[in-house]
Amino acid sequence: MGDHSDPMTQAPPASDADLDALERRMDSWLAAASAANPAIDAVERGPQDERRWYVRVHGEEKEVWTIWFTLGQRTLHYETYLVPAPEENQARFYEHLLRRNRRLTGLKLEIGPEDAVFLSGSTPVSQLTAGVLDGILGSMYAATELIFRPAMRIGYASKFRG
Repeated sequence: MGDHSDPMTQAPPASDADLDALERRMDSWLAAASAANPAIDAVERGPQDERRWYVRVHGEEKEVWTIWFTLGQRTLHYETYLVPAPEENQARFYEHLLRRNRRLTGLKLEIGPEDAVFLSGSTPVSQLTAGVLDGILGSMYAATELIFRPAMRIGYASKFRG
């Protein structure tokens, strides 16, 4: 039997100095990304005692949505509210999401508060580079574009009929 522990929880926690440096790296990356990427509408910081950022994104299928980035001692967690709980066709709705979930890399669909569906992931703080952060943003965007409208059409089918 091999060790099946999660490498993200086995890494030593980042020091306060490391977290300060990572926070500056996030600020720098977000400033550059928002200047270069027209899909990013706004970037806001969370409360001063938290290492959290809110990135408002303009999509095509889902017009406006927000990614929450939260920097912890071991991981950067990211998530977005994807769709509300379905009003109808619950079995088809969740089957659709489970089938989509299987194809996601580095992201997962999960049920959150009020049974809403969230798209989330995390990456070790030791791997935070501009390239990794660009990949996270791109993956979140692509998954939201792919999943949002079909899920809404299933879970709210009567609202989409003529």
